[in-house]
Amino acid sequence: MRSQPPGVFVSFEGGDGAGKTTQLELLATWIEQAGREVVRTREPGGTAIGRTLRDLVLHGEDVDARTEALLYATDRAHHVASLVRPALARGAVVLTDRYVDSSLAYQAGGRELAADDVRRLSMWAVDGLMPDVTILLDLDPAHLPARLTAAPDRLERAGSAFHVRTREAYLGLAAREPERWLVLDAALGRAELAAQVRARVAPRLGRTGT
Repeated sequence: MRSQPPGVFVSFEGGDGAGKTTQLELLATWIEQAGREVVRTREPGGTAIGRTLRDLVLHGEDVDARTEALLYATDRAHHVASLVRPALARGAVVLTDRYVDSSLAYQAGGRELAADDVRRLSMWAVDGLMPDVTILLDLDPAHLPARLTAAPDRLERAGSAFHVRTREAYLGLAAREPERWLVLDAALGRAELAAQVRARVAPRLGRTGT
């Protein structure tokens, strides 16, 4: 009897407009062509409860930074328990648009909450589950306005200094865990980015080519 392949967990991180959704979909299609189950998801909003929380945190009334962090943690705890862990347990490849590192970059970096507090809250919410690979699409915040295709949400309206701090936090996280992170210049062409993403993820899937 053929053994079930282990689940693989990949997160996409980066500023708004960096191309995370596009690269996630390209990777998903490539993996599915090899016959693996792929679960596409996002934070916030990967579940029915998450979609309600997403609307509150991104499009609702302004809330303070601590409340914002708790709302994201609530979404993440439910997301992992109800969707991510079950999918990994059955051997699926889970691709998520944002995960724990988004809170460390946006709430600790951008909102300037204590990084240790945000990390403890986030890790408690997910019971220690972290991605096998994290892809950071690094975008200079100066290019953000040109990349937005809809009315900006609360985070997108937070101002240039906020987005600079967020980017610096992302790069700091990646530098501390280079074995997990792949940092790519979001200004590169879509096909070139996709090839580099595939090359990094392929070994996790037991594949050697791209």
